[in-house]
Amino acid sequence: MQRLKIRIRKGKDGPNALVCTRPDGTVTMQHQKAGFFPVHDLTHYAVESVLSDVCGFWRLVLEGWEITDFGKPWPRGPMPPEALVPELIVGQFDLERATGHVVDANDLNAHLASWFASNFPDERVPALIEDAQVERARGLTRALHARWYSLAPGESIELEFPSSDGD
Repeated sequence: MQRLKIRIRKGKDGPNALVCTRPDGTVTMQHQKAGFFPVHDLTHYAVESVLSDVCGFWRLVLEGWEITDFGKPWPRGPMPPEALVPELIVGQFDLERATGHVVDANDLNAHLASWFASNFPDERVPALIEDAQVERARGLTRALHARWYSLAPGESIELEFPSSDGD
């Protein structure tokens, strides 16, 4: 299976850096001034690794999207609806970290159903998440965040997507 190499470097004398290398050798990268993005990106990695059959941010990057394609002016157009499932779940995990309000699969599925009904009323929710998946994603997220916070400035986390070993 073709894998995306992901490297997130903790800034030493400047911003953090996200560098993604595709199997064909092409690279997309972003300097990340805000400390939010490495944690957010690692949460994406956890959620998308657990929901391996769902297309999300990392799969789109693997398939050729540039990091600059994710946001205004949306050079490739909006993300496909199915790619918004992990985006919405990651957003809820970000909110959970910020507020301490823990969500379960029922909460996430209700959020997905409501959001899709409001934004894509003619489409069904592309995927639902189960409690076991929520717990696996949450556990992997915690482990990745612990690795990130333990890094010294200038050090990196290196991952492959899709994960070859369930990280």
